[in-house]
Amino acid sequence: MRIASDAPPTIRGAGILVGLQGLAGIGFAVALLVRAFGGASTAGHNIFGEAGYFVVIGGGVVAVGVALVLGKHWARSPAVVVELLLIGVAWYATGPSGRPGIGVPVGVLCVVVLYLLFTLRSREWSLGLDDGSDGSDGEDAGQTGR
Repeated sequence: MRIASDAPPTIRGAGILVGLQGLAGIGFAVALLVRAFGGASTAGHNIFGEAGYFVVIGGGVVAVGVALVLGKHWARSPAVVVELLLIGVAWYATGPSGRPGIGVPVGVLCVVVLYLLFTLRSREWSLGLDDGSDGSDGEDAGQTGR
């Protein structure tokens, strides 16, 4: 199945990776719910609220990833913010938490996604400077879709 998108391969690749990060967040929420229903919840901890939080955030990240794959210009900025936040998480997991087995791969993935989002071709696309594109997402001529 081929998706019609004017986005360069680097943007579509970043979108796939961002979407997978969002799915990982939703998977973490499912794991929390399984743990909560298994009786592992402790007094004073709202695991259901935490799982709901991860579902909402993960769903938003999945939406950003799908939008990048579909070539929506607006999705690049939220993807950059997500990656910068996750680099902080990766640093904390690697250093203070003493979990480099988790932090290093997450950090490497974030750097790869940021690289894909900031290549020359990706920046030209995001600014509407690429060949044959006016920078719009197929909306009215007066709107840029960014």
